[in-house]
Amino acid sequence: MSAPAQMTAVEITEPGGPEVLIAGRMATPSPGPGEVLVRVHAAGVNRPDVSQRAGSYPPPPGASPLPGLEIAGEVAALGDGVQSLQIGDKVCALTPGGGYAEYCVTPADHCLRLPEGYDMVRAAALPETFFTVYYNVFMRAKLTAGERFLVHGGSSGIGTTAIQLAKAFGAQVAVTAGTNDKCRTCLELGADLAINYRDGDWVEQAKAWTKDMAGGPGLDVILDMVAGPYIDPGLRLLRRDGRYAFIAFLKGPKAEVDFTRVLINRLTILGSTLRPQTVAEKAAIADNLRRDVWPLLDSGKIAPVIHKTFPLADAADAHRLMESSDHIGKIILTVA
Repeated sequence: MSAPAQMTAVEITEPGGPEVLIAGRMATPSPGPGEVLVRVHAAGVNRPDVSQRAGSYPPPPGASPLPGLEIAGEVAALGDGVQSLQIGDKVCALTPGGGYAEYCVTPADHCLRLPEGYDMVRAAALPETFFTVYYNVFMRAKLTAGERFLVHGGSSGIGTTAIQLAKAFGAQVAVTAGTNDKCRTCLELGADLAINYRDGDWVEQAKAWTKDMAGGPGLDVILDMVAGPYIDPGLRLLRRDGRYAFIAFLKGPKAEVDFTRVLINRLTILGSTLRPQTVAEKAAIADNLRRDVWPLLDSGKIAPVIHKTFPLADAADAHRLMESSDHIGKIILTVA
């Protein structure tokens, strides 16, 4: 399989709204040492892509300026030193950028085989959310079987992944979501409690859920992509040795917080973004996914939730849907 000199890709022509995403022709990239060139068949759309397009999440040094942090496709070329993959292998991969294109370069160690029975669209829905959830919830917050877990934005790509993984590993799961339909989907995916935050006090409902549980009330782990006014009440919900993991700030990064609770209950506050981490750090997450998560995907015990697909040239419409928050699960671009 040889790659052409030029490819079609979607560029961010300037910081702004979805209309700044324009498909054009540009040079096909070449893989460096330890990297592979993937012929892209499908690419996931994620909130960081929206932030990058708006000018608030620049790519790290050396990364492609094109949006797109996860892909599925076929290996088209190998960089020096790559021995784990061969040309023609079908993979899905976490990328440092560049996924909105016919070809994309990514580290070979960030590639994962397609789960059993998966096509490219389903496989493209996996890397960004599964890397993010596994790393933050299990590797850092160390959620274990029997613990109580709350995820905000339960119907998002992150949320639907977090529900399924937490349940698969034996946790009790609560979520917040913005409509009754979204809450119903979360319950169907295995959530024990789904709170429509528009219909009542999510804090009181979460308290009531744990009130009579063995071991006393309170939550053990919260995964928060909302932040802002959610932070202080969330910290108050955590019980002794609870962990609060931030991955985004959809309602802002600032809040007035009473940290007394952190001291009294020995709480741990965690935060991370995936993209700036080193190649080795992300490779370690991939190794854990191969061991702990891919067998669950192979067996069908868990699966990505895909809301809608768009052709690559319609990336702007995909971003409009993402920003509307009317979707449940993942949004995927297909590449002819």
